[in-house]
Amino acid sequence: MRLSKFKITNYRNILDSGWITTTNVTAFVGQNEAGKSNLFEALYCLNPYVAGAAYNDAEDWPVDDWKGRKDSKGKLVCQAIFHLDSDDIQSLFDDATIQVDVAETEGDVEGTAVPNIKLPESLDILVYRHYGHGTGFKIEDAEGLGLDAKRVTEWAKTSLPKFVLIHDYNFSGTQVELDQLKQRWDSVGRDNRHLLSAEDQTILIVLDLAQIDIDDFVEKGATADGRTIRQFDKRAASSYLTQQFQRLWTQKKVKFDIDIDGPTLNIFAEDEAIGFPVRLYRRSTGFRWYVSFAWKFTHASEGEFENCVLLLEEPGVHLHYSGQRDLLRVFEGLADTNTILYTTHLASMVDQANPERVRIVESRGNHLAINHGVVSSQAAPMAVIEASLGLTSDLSGMLGNRKVLIVEGGTDALILNKLSGILTTAGKVGLSDQVYLWPAATSTKAPMYAAFAIGQRWDAAVLLDSDDAGLAAKKKIADLMLTELAAEDGYEFRVLMLGQASGIKKTDVAIEDLFPDDFFRECVNRAYGIAIRTEDLPGDGSTLVSKRVEKVLKERHGKELDKKLILSEMLRDFDSWTKVSDLPKGTAVSAEKLFKSINAAFKLE
Repeated sequence: MRLSKFKITNYRNILDSGWITTTNVTAFVGQNEAGKSNLFEALYCLNPYVAGAAYNDAEDWPVDDWKGRKDSKGKLVCQAIFHLDSDDIQSLFDDATIQVDVAETEGDVEGTAVPNIKLPESLDILVYRHYGHGTGFKIEDAEGLGLDAKRVTEWAKTSLPKFVLIHDYNFSGTQVELDQLKQRWDSVGRDNRHLLSAEDQTILIVLDLAQIDIDDFVEKGATADGRTIRQFDKRAASSYLTQQFQRLWTQKKVKFDIDIDGPTLNIFAEDEAIGFPVRLYRRSTGFRWYVSFAWKFTHASEGEFENCVLLLEEPGVHLHYSGQRDLLRVFEGLADTNTILYTTHLASMVDQANPERVRIVESRGNHLAINHGVVSSQAAPMAVIEASLGLTSDLSGMLGNRKVLIVEGGTDALILNKLSGILTTAGKVGLSDQVYLWPAATSTKAPMYAAFAIGQRWDAAVLLDSDDAGLAAKKKIADLMLTELAAEDGYEFRVLMLGQASGIKKTDVAIEDLFPDDFFRECVNRAYGIAIRTEDLPGDGSTLVSKRVEKVLKERHGKELDKKLILSEMLRDFDSWTKVSDLPKGTAVSAEKLFKSINAAFKLE
């Protein structure tokens, strides 16, 4: 079951968010105080993994409609649509189909039976919650589908993904007096765990995961025999928590030790490479956040890491860059069986390969508003997007007044600029000086750049390699309907494929194929000090010279192809090229045809 969209109304600074579509991983980018936390806290109450979370009109009703608070009970706060997969549909109909009466015939006993119903191929369930009420469930035309509404509710309560909200970074990891924790819990009531501090809730999670009852644990500490038995409990807990943490933390091996002396509990973390335990509170804030995330997620999913909606506020804010990128990779793995929503103001936490995952959070008239896409009229969220794309404000402003051609990387831009300069000097057609080349780092990130350019209403195009990666990028641009969106605003966005634009007659074409195969092969030979011959190159179905050379390089020489190393060799030749006759055979013809295609796409002579 997957969350497909949700809507928040009448909650703090959110009067009406409108329907917000979600993907398996969705990033909410916005400035502080725009309402990102309010959005997640309202959604969390739909099915919180810590029971008790609810809407409180005394605190949550919008302050600029305070008069309306007297009528708040029964007002709708959150609606969400979940899409059921085939297994969910089968389970639902197994549990909630209306049974029909069966008449007594030829010895059969009178009673009820489940009718034979053809299951729908697609089905959604609406989940909602109001002020003063619990969560409700509805399937459109349930009775017409042969479903009992009460049984649908019973099924949904046990099947709906749990919401896990992680927003408090104050898990200190300091020692805890268990007897005092027990007293604090008793004072708020055992059914009101959500009223405890994040610190106390996390320690209770540790005890839950270890299947340790706090009353029993405190009692065991009163005798020598009890303390001995308790050592086995805490060792089991340490082992389990280490195992679960390592499933999410990929940077290095870490072992946890839950140490208990009398009523005092300490948590130690030991890096395998160092071999010495350190109390958790001495580890970095980012590490402690990851610990809290891993253990809360383990608790909510009962150790399975599935069927949850994770609501993460500013994850990675205390991690260094590589840790943030690792976290995005963890999200990618978890998204197979969970839905992940997170807020961020960090450029490094915006996945450039997936612009469809970005939602911009704005503040309009002190109320939250959501933009689907990577463009906003407000400076703060746009600063995040621009930084993720390597744009400065000056460059962004300049591009708005130019024809912008997105290319796959810096190497493409360098080669195209060099060839254009040589051709133009010789009186041939080069790239128009009205066109600015904007490198996108890789083909997978090109759709993000395209979406941004269209949102900014730039006169833009993208040039993609004619290979599998380039075709995948072209498909994503088509799936995002970027060309159509540009046309609706009166702009044109073009997608150029390198092979067709340059007239190169190969199945696959990348930027290095503007040169003859022998030129690239010789650059590789010089870079690695080897002697690959033309006849050594395989005919493996791909016509990309780089792939064919890479295969020989791996199989015969045990080396990986480093395109930066090859480029450095190309640059040696580039420096010596001053006129068309210096270029490798056939390069000028292909390059001029490419530049003509680009200029024509922008309607430039």
